Amino acid sequence: MAEFVLVAGAWLGGWAWEEVAPALRAAGHGVHPVTLPGLAEKREETAVGQQAHVREIVEAVETGGLSEVVLVGHSYSGIPVGQAAERIGERLARVVFVDSEVPVDGESFASGWWQGPAELEASLEKNGGSWALPTAPDFEGQGLTDEQIARFLGAATPHPGASLTEPAVLGRPLGELPATYLKCLLDGPEPNPTVAALLTSARWELVELDTGHWPMFSRPGELAQILLHSAPAA
Repeated sequence: MAEFVLVAGAWLGGWAWEEVAPALRAAGHGVHPVTLPGLAEKREETAVGQQAHVREIVEAVETGGLSEVVLVGHSYSGIPVGQAAERIGERLARVVFVDSEVPVDGESFASGWWQGPAELEASLEKNGGSWALPTAPDFEGQGLTDEQIARFLGAATPHPGASLTEPAVLGRPLGELPATYLKCLLDGPEPNPTVAALLTSARWELVELDTGHWPMFSRPGELAQILLHSAPAA
């Protein structure tokens, strides 16, 4: 059976997978939600770069003695998850990128910011080095109920800015890894150009879900089924 290592995106901790995990466990798999340093119950670790996030994911796999690992990265966390995937070697069964960014060697999350890196970096500086929480209007059109938005905002924590500006480090092309990319269609119908190029690899597959950017809240059952489909056959 697979060992699912689940890493949610910006502002979120391991708690974000609470409605996804039961279906994975019911199917007989191991489930390991990871909270990255600087977030949720680890919020006091404020000066945290991206490589610290990569190490946290690798350590969760290695200290747990996990094998047949399905690494799942959502949104921002696709960047550290993609780097961790190549570092755990033969322990890896598959990577699943959930409507996420992907690592590009030498580039950061901020490098691809839609308004340009300077805009995001200025926002981080204005907020004391952290990425401020979204506000309710930011969730418009993402398929979330008012109750789900309130749950998100009630438990979310500011995201450590250094993790957004530190560059990724890849030892080999990401397209060589076995991967599934889940595109959430309410957040845009097409993967970004970097992901589109990776999807030309024979080892990558594209899956689509008609929901918004946070499917662990809006469509947890469907997300769980997609993850189960990605697990290696018994």
